[in-house]
Amino acid sequence: MKIFVLVKEVPDTYGDRRLNLETGLVDRNASEPVLDEITERALEVALEYADANPGTQVVALSMAPESATPSVRRALAIGAESAVQIVHDDLAGADLGLTAEVLAAAIRRGGADLVITGNVSTDGSGGVIPSMIAEHLGFAQLTALSAVEIGSGSVSGTRASDFGAQPVSAQLPAVISITEAFPEARFPNFKGIMAAKKKPLEVLSLADLGVQADPSAAPRTIMTSVSEKPPRAAGVKITDEGDAGAQLAEFLVQNRLV
Repeated sequence: MKIFVLVKEVPDTYGDRRLNLETGLVDRNASEPVLDEITERALEVALEYADANPGTQVVALSMAPESATPSVRRALAIGAESAVQIVHDDLAGADLGLTAEVLAAAIRRGGADLVITGNVSTDGSGGVIPSMIAEHLGFAQLTALSAVEIGSGSVSGTRASDFGAQPVSAQLPAVISITEAFPEARFPNFKGIMAAKKKPLEVLSLADLGVQADPSAAPRTIMTSVSEKPPRAAGVKITDEGDAGAQLAEFLVQNRLV
């Protein structure tokens, strides 16, 4: 079985996160770049299956600038057998539609049986990439899984909903996305770090994938305006002079909290 795992470099969630007010894009220099934790968890799902099923190929896939190569190498150090990185200047600031099209083209080219992703990235928080990729590929999709079981020709899992746990299943090929209910990825040891330097990392351009992405020719998403988040206003203090209950009730009503 060949499993593609989508991995993504993001600004450290424990650091500052800002938008560039001129471009409307994430300021990726605001904090240290790291591999998104949810994509590491997705990688762990694939590796656990590979550990129990010799011959399984696990490929880490990322659409990222050349500067993100160390993060892609981390996926190799954790245990992926090989990696594919899509690098092209026209992909800077790519919207969700273009991102899904490019990633799907790389997956199609690689001949995946199963694609595993996180459900939501910590920088964009779009949450639709897995479904969009499945649509491009014509694969079945099982999204936002809190548990998963991969078989030789099928995949099943559990999706949490407002009505309880929902069992879902599909025949391969398929795209699945997982939530933070899954355990963290194994930590890369020294042996894994050294081995990652020799593992294959293929760099692809848009020409290799046959995708056109010239934003000046056909803009897909247009940013109309962007501004900084306003400073947090001071809260309302209620002094108890015998009528604190009434003041609190009035505050809740005025703010439509009751």
